[in-house]
Amino acid sequence: MTAGAGLLHIEAPPEQLVMSGGLFHGVQLWVNLPARDKMMAPRYQDIRGGSVQLLTSPDGGALLRVIAGELDGHEGPGITHTPITMIHATLAPGAEVTLPWREDFNGLAYVLAGRGSVGVERRPVRLGQTAVFGAGSSLTVRADEKQDAHTPDLEVVLLGGRPIREPMVHYGPFVMNTQDELQQAFEDFQKGRLGSVPAVHGMTGDGI
Repeated sequence: MTAGAGLLHIEAPPEQLVMSGGLFHGVQLWVNLPARDKMMAPRYQDIRGGSVQLLTSPDGGALLRVIAGELDGHEGPGITHTPITMIHATLAPGAEVTLPWREDFNGLAYVLAGRGSVGVERRPVRLGQTAVFGAGSSLTVRADEKQDAHTPDLEVVLLGGRPIREPMVHYGPFVMNTQDELQQAFEDFQKGRLGSVPAVHGMTGDGI
């Protein structure tokens, strides 16, 4: 979703999934826009599980879902105005993967489930932690040999993008470049000037 000039939205899982129970992850990633594009027309994408680019490591120990951006020539369906790469990786116990990464991108790993390590130094990471990578042309992630009984694999979101390096101010859901722009965003909201996201129809209990 590109908020641009303003977009009203509510993110919630499908009702059938909530009623059936079970574990699911909700991740909200905010990608900033450069000042020149802050007021561009809003845009919304509905990306289902079957449309992501699926890759595996050579030994089959890691499944990679390229959601947005590009990984080693493989492009995901997500389109972001600011260049990023976003991958959901599942690593079996003991599996390790090293992915090529653009040197002009920053990089980080957020652990959705399990435990493992990142980088050539094998810095330990676990559920709920974020690791920030330094400069370089690759990202390395490894799953511990032993995982928790209720978490068979290491689940991690790998992402990064080209830094914008512009001033930023934010309050609540609004992110702008100056205090005056922030005040204008509140005024636009209060006067009903924001657009809205259309309802997504046809989604099954599996989210596809």
